[in-house]
Amino acid sequence: MRRFLPLMGMCLALAMGSAAQQAASDVPASKEDVQKLLDVMNSREMTTKMMEAMLRPMHEMTHEQFLKNKDKLPADFEERMNKRMDEFIRNFPFDEIYQSMVPVYQKHFTKGDVDALVAFYSSPTGQKLLKEMPEIMAEAMQNMLPVLRQKTEALQQSVQEEVAQMLKDAEAKPGKKAEVISN
Repeated sequence: MRRFLPLMGMCLALAMGSAAQQAASDVPASKEDVQKLLDVMNSREMTTKMMEAMLRPMHEMTHEQFLKNKDKLPADFEERMNKRMDEFIRNFPFDEIYQSMVPVYQKHFTKGDVDALVAFYSSPTGQKLLKEMPEIMAEAMQNMLPVLRQKTEALQQSVQEEVAQMLKDAEAKPGKKAEVISN
C-alpha cells in the first residue's frame, strides 16, 4: 500500500498538470498573444504590400475609365485619381486598424489557436504564404475585375431599365407619382 500511494500521487499530479496545460490553451488569447501573431505574420508590411499591389489594377481601371470618357473628363483626370488613391494608401491608419483587430482575434481564437497559428506562420510554408500573398491578391484582383465590371454594368443597366419603366408607368397613371429608389 505504501508503494501504491506515491505511484497514485504521481499519476494524479501528472493528470492534473496535463489538465492544467489543456485548460491554459483553451483560455482566450491575450492582447499580447494576438500582437505576437500579427508580428509573426508581418501584418503591417504585408498589408502595405497588398494594398500597393492592388493599386496596379486600380490604376488600370482608372485608365480604362479615362479612355471610355476622355471627351467628358479633364485631361489630368487619370493623374489626379491615381494620386488620390496613392495618398489614401500612404495615409491609411494601420495602427488603428490593428488595434481594432485585436479584440476580434481574441473573440474567435484561444491562446492554443494563436500559438498554433504562430507556429504555422513561423514555419517555411507559413513564411512562403506570407511572402506570396500580396502578389496572389493582386493577381486575383486582376482576374476578378472583368467579372466585377460585367456584373456591375449588368446591374446598372437593369436598374436604369426598371427606373425607366417606373417613370413610364407613372406617366400612364395621372396623379400618381412613381416610387423611385435612389442612393
